[in-house]
Amino acid sequence: MNGGSVPKRSKSSQRWLNRQKRDYFAGAARREGRVSRAHYKLAQLDERFGLVAPDVWVLELGAAPGGWTSYLAQRLTQGRVIAVDPLPVATPSARVEVVAGRFGDESVDGRIAAILGASGRAPLVDLVLSDMAPNMSGVRAADQARAMDLAELAAAAAAQWLAPGGGLVVKLMQGDGVDAWIKAAKAAFDEVGVVKPTASRSESREVYAVAQGYRAQGFAGVT
Repeated sequence: MNGGSVPKRSKSSQRWLNRQKRDYFAGAARREGRVSRAHYKLAQLDERFGLVAPDVWVLELGAAPGGWTSYLAQRLTQGRVIAVDPLPVATPSARVEVVAGRFGDESVDGRIAAILGASGRAPLVDLVLSDMAPNMSGVRAADQARAMDLAELAAAAAAQWLAPGGGLVVKLMQGDGVDAWIKAAKAAFDEVGVVKPTASRSESREVYAVAQGYRAQGFAGVT
């Protein structure tokens, strides 16, 4: 030991620690050995909408640290997960392929295509999931614009990689642009709903758009 004083935590980090201690789902994740509390969000969405069958192929965007990836690995017996994120992703199963990078980058698209091409199946997935969220600056208008950019990136992923009849789940932040995004999704899917899982923090503006029955018409109108 160097005898120096222990640096004090910032007020924001202390608030985060206090919130984690009070958070039921954060506690459940620790007790049950989950990668993160996000596990329960996807579990609740899956229970309500029947998203994940044992043989589905999933493209997961914003996969780190792996809460959703781990849940999918438990559910799949024949399908696979292509998990995309520039940060490390937990890989609890041989059925998970991690692609390091940002979706939309040429190298990432090439790797996704290679994985699907090597599978011997049509080069499309059954389900696109996006839990992507921007790094919050505290400036609401700027944060909302960045969140909508990510939602549109997820829509582009569906337009590129989603098979007809497939499903899409996207994290949205309530605010400007969401209504237009939902309208565009309704033009491309048979059913579209917006829900807030109980595992989402009540104070958070996050909701999830769940779209099912893709008609392979893209997302015309999202700008």
